[in-house]
Amino acid sequence: MKDIKGIKGKYYIASLIEQGEHEQQDFKFAISDARKIARSLSAFANHSGGRLLIGVKDNGIVAGVRNEEDIYVVEQAAEMHCVPPQQIRVTAFKVDGGLTVMRVEIDRSEVRPVMVKEADGSLRAYYRVKDENIHAPDLMIRAWREAASPGGHLLSLSDEQKILLGAASEAGGTTPERFMVDAHLSRARAEDMIVSLHAMGLIDFVWDGTTFTLTATQP
Repeated sequence: MKDIKGIKGKYYIASLIEQGEHEQQDFKFAISDARKIARSLSAFANHSGGRLLIGVKDNGIVAGVRNEEDIYVVEQAAEMHCVPPQQIRVTAFKVDGGLTVMRVEIDRSEVRPVMVKEADGSLRAYYRVKDENIHAPDLMIRAWREAASPGGHLLSLSDEQKILLGAASEAGGTTPERFMVDAHLSRARAEDMIVSLHAMGLIDFVWDGTTFTLTATQP
């Protein structure tokens, strides 16, 4: 097995580790499962992009990666376990004691959702919230797909959509369930309204710590 050739980056990597794990950074101690790496890549690509520091424990201690075969596992995660396949940038940095940390960068995907092929054959999308990768709900996935569909979306609001936009503009936003009750709509109709407003760029999904709320985007 060949050693990874890396560039000097002791202080640079230390500065990244000092930030801790956050919405655009995740630590990975080892690369034993390409699918787990793919989940992080999906979460970053579906959010605002981010980076993995591989060879770093959750507490920030550098353990280092083993050899260049780890790079192949990361590439496999991006190309074989992500749907569609994702482009990543991998850079190896040498730190103290001859240890190597790999920085894996991924941009926000222009077309969402980025799904992961799970072991049971299903496809699941992930989303980055603070320092966690969470499952993207079906409604959110549907809204992403509608936003990515060609043809554009007319800014003509129905009375129900105006109710939703008003509720989403309030502090704390609203939820699909609350909107259903307020607008006296069936779940299917309420979800159609949500998807439509998201496609127009007027509302977004925001995690409040326990669930996704619907919040008006900034003008």
